[in-house]
Amino acid sequence: MPVKIRLQRRGKKGKPFYWVVAADSRSKRDGKFLEKLGTYNPNSNPAQITLDVDGSVKWLQNGAQPTDTAKRILSYKGALLKHHLLGGVAKGALTEDQANKKFEDWLEDKEQKVEGKKGDLAKAQEEAKAIALAAEKEVNEKRKAAAAEVEAEATAEEAEAEAPAEEAAEAAEEVAATEAEEAPAADGEEKNADA
Repeated sequence: MPVKIRLQRRGKKGKPFYWVVAADSRSKRDGKFLEKLGTYNPNSNPAQITLDVDGSVKWLQNGAQPTDTAKRILSYKGALLKHHLLGGVAKGALTEDQANKKFEDWLEDKEQKVEGKKGDLAKAQEEAKAIALAAEKEVNEKRKAAAAEVEAEATAEEAEAEAPAEEAAEAAEEVAATEAEEAPAADGEEKNADA
């Protein structure tokens, strides 16, 4: 029975999630499988991958052929390296301790690279936030300046409108005062004429 290590799609439309499985090459993509070896979530950055390295190496030693994507995942998690090192142990080129030491060193180096990438991504996000905040502050300052200009123009127009209104009010007061002075005098004349 030819065995393949491949991805089996899970998740929902637009949000794929994969299981890494060992399955008969004649079975359907999402059909029966022999063993689940791990998961792969490409929706996050960096992608989240969990893998049973020892189980994957066991299937590789038994002749399972990984698909292209599964091969990249196995390489990323070190299953192919461990398979290669165990081949060297079987041929007598390495001792098992040396192979384990090389594999552990590789894992530490890989973990540092992943942490470095996460740090770079976090730094890039912070820089993007800072740039967006600066741009937003600049837009707000422009809006405040424009609002202040509009308010100053409105105040100037009100002052101009109030000046003629004040002059008209003063003129009306003067006319009223003049009429009030003339009115008592006219009443006095009428009283004198009646007498």
